[in-house]
Amino acid sequence: MQLQFAEITNLLNEHQLLVKSVIPDAVTPQVSAIAYDSRKSSANSLFFCKGAFKPEYLTAARQNGASAYMAEQEFTEGAGLAGFVVTDIQKAMALISAAFYGFPQNDLFIIAYTGTKGKTTSSYFTHNILKTATNNQTALFSTIDRIVGPRPEQEFKSHLTTPESLDLFHDMRTAVDSGMTHLVMEVSSQAYKKNRVYGLHFDVGVFLNITPDHIGPTEHPNFADYLHCKLQLLVNSRICVLNAETDHLNEIYRAAQATSQPEDIYLFAKQDFQPSQALPTIDFRYQSEEADLTASQFKLYARTNKARALTANGQYELSLPGNFNESNAVAAAITASLAGATTPAIATGLATAYVPGRMESLQTSNHGTIYADYAHNYASMKALLSFLEGQQPDAKVIVVVGSPGNKGVSRRAGFGKVLTEYADVAFLTADDPGFEDPLKIAQEIDAHIDHSKVKVTIEVDRKKAIAAAIAASATNDIVVLAGKGDDAFQKVNGVDTPYPTDMVVAKEIVRGLQA
Repeated sequence: MQLQFAEITNLLNEHQLLVKSVIPDAVTPQVSAIAYDSRKSSANSLFFCKGAFKPEYLTAARQNGASAYMAEQEFTEGAGLAGFVVTDIQKAMALISAAFYGFPQNDLFIIAYTGTKGKTTSSYFTHNILKTATNNQTALFSTIDRIVGPRPEQEFKSHLTTPESLDLFHDMRTAVDSGMTHLVMEVSSQAYKKNRVYGLHFDVGVFLNITPDHIGPTEHPNFADYLHCKLQLLVNSRICVLNAETDHLNEIYRAAQATSQPEDIYLFAKQDFQPSQALPTIDFRYQSEEADLTASQFKLYARTNKARALTANGQYELSLPGNFNESNAVAAAITASLAGATTPAIATGLATAYVPGRMESLQTSNHGTIYADYAHNYASMKALLSFLEGQQPDAKVIVVVGSPGNKGVSRRAGFGKVLTEYADVAFLTADDPGFEDPLKIAQEIDAHIDHSKVKVTIEVDRKKAIAAAIAASATNDIVVLAGKGDDAFQKVNGVDTPYPTDMVVAKEIVRGLQA
């Protein structure tokens, strides 16, 4: 792949990003590689000076063969290289990456999900449906996994919900070259905050819900900023699918209207949901018919002509426990039908869908049932614990939970609140503490717990906390390991430290107790 300097300057000028360019005569006016990590720079490459940039990174990139750099200022370390000075390096990197990889998004039908909770589950549901409908020609970019092709080696673990733009377009190109025709992806608020998806447009954008989250010094300064970033998905989508039961629906609907016609906006809600304010007719209604600790069944009804023109109408079964997953399944059914899936493909995809780290369970002889779930904020934890309490109202609920460091600070009060509402016993522990002290994080959660209702123990060693929780449980109890799901590492002081996953730890502990 190659990109001419003329193409770079034209793109940057088109988006009013270029401040100046310096192109020495000795430099060949094109690049054959791009990188934002100096260790990945190669001969005749363009290096993006972004993020926590240090000038020595540019020196390293140059030593590795970089012939050009792009930054928000000139650097003496770039003397002799072609230089492009831009007003916003993140926007520029997104545009140039898309162009370098040949605009692969144009060859994919892209479904994008946003929401405080449910993005990953909805994405997996949709991906599983479309795998059936497209003969395994659907890629997946999720918080957990990235699937860029049909071969086993083309599936790998993710490190960000929505990756850096360069990686995003690289993986899209790989997907297209591997025969993928569709892509299901999660789009986080940070993806818009940091312009990782700048210039990218989606065929279908889905807004699941929004509650306060990701508010903190390194994320969103306030809820208004969080909502604004979430809404950008709808502004950049051709067709919009909205959960009518979400908070702030009027603002969300107006954002969808900004770039989509009413006939391209679909609303869904439970059968008995009554909006507090006047809305357009809700296109799809769904009703839970049965839900227990192993599966659930629901029926989806098309209520408008445009809804009846799709293939989403029908009765469906999920192999995941909990009626709180049905809303995500409804979103998946609607979006998959917009992508051309038949009703049988939707039914098969939902019935066989598996989401790593979501409601994984382990039944024990003497220590009740253990659940590992990714629930990582107030809304998702409330949905999980309220369902479990409804299924086993007399069970003691024991929860192991922590909160990430350096982000999502508002979650800590949320965890304290939901533990007070539903837990009997809580073990507060570490969960990706980053550069913060996990003990301090646990103490912040603890400050929001009503100790007259919940017995609290702080144990920052997560394995020890899980062991203590299981040891404290009896035959009919519920033990919930929340937050990490299927994560196989702990983020500590900037290092991804290997971690065997909560369920693996739990199984080892149970085996030891039964021995």
